Amino acid sequence: MKLKNIITITATIELKTGLHIGAGDTEMHIGGIDNTVIRNPLTNKPYIPGSSLKGKIRSLLEWRSGAVKETPLQFKDMDSSNEKRVLPILQLFGTSGSDQLSQENAQKIGPTRLAFWDCPLNETWADHLNEDNLLPTEVKSENSINRISGTAQNPRFSERVPAGAEFDFKLAVKQLDTDDAALLDTVLAGLKLLELDSLGGSGSRGYGKVVFKDIKIDGEPASGKFAAIKPFELN
Repeated sequence: MKLKNIITITATIELKTGLHIGAGDTEMHIGGIDNTVIRNPLTNKPYIPGSSLKGKIRSLLEWRSGAVKETPLQFKDMDSSNEKRVLPILQLFGTSGSDQLSQENAQKIGPTRLAFWDCPLNETWADHLNEDNLLPTEVKSENSINRISGTAQNPRFSERVPAGAEFDFKLAVKQLDTDDAALLDTVLAGLKLLELDSLGGSGSRGYGKVVFKDIKIDGEPASGKFAAIKPFELN
């Protein structure tokens, strides 16, 4: 087993609807925002954590595999009936430390292939905000409806990055000399599934719809290849 290449996938993530990825607030302030977004502590600008992308894309691929369970899939969850669908997920995202593998099985899985980068707010978009004296986030008011009286109740305020915002996406993919060429297609299928679903919180209420624009693989335009991916016809 030999590391043959490290492929770099870059793109611009454009928000089609507001995005909320929480900062994990530990305090509540009277009259303040209930749920703030995560921000870079140095610039105070919102960003998309690589861990959020990794977790959601892995989850979607596991659901697509038909072998999904409460915890991330491990080698012990793979059998002859689902190996073709599960093995690429384990090769790309790795297995947990509790998944004790024999040397043969460890060779079969190999090292984790994917390295997700945090996605900063696109500089051009940030400059646009500064020029127009706009804020990088908005506050959305929500409430629940009493089914009998029809009145609104339990108001809450969530901060989110507004639709139209853009973030710089970067993903590194290790390529081994033993890898199937279709492994890269599984990565692209994961990105396509994310477009079809949502990122961050409150996806069922319309938050977190994203698209990947200007995709490049090792600097070469790949938007056509990405557009041709049919995620439910792979593996």
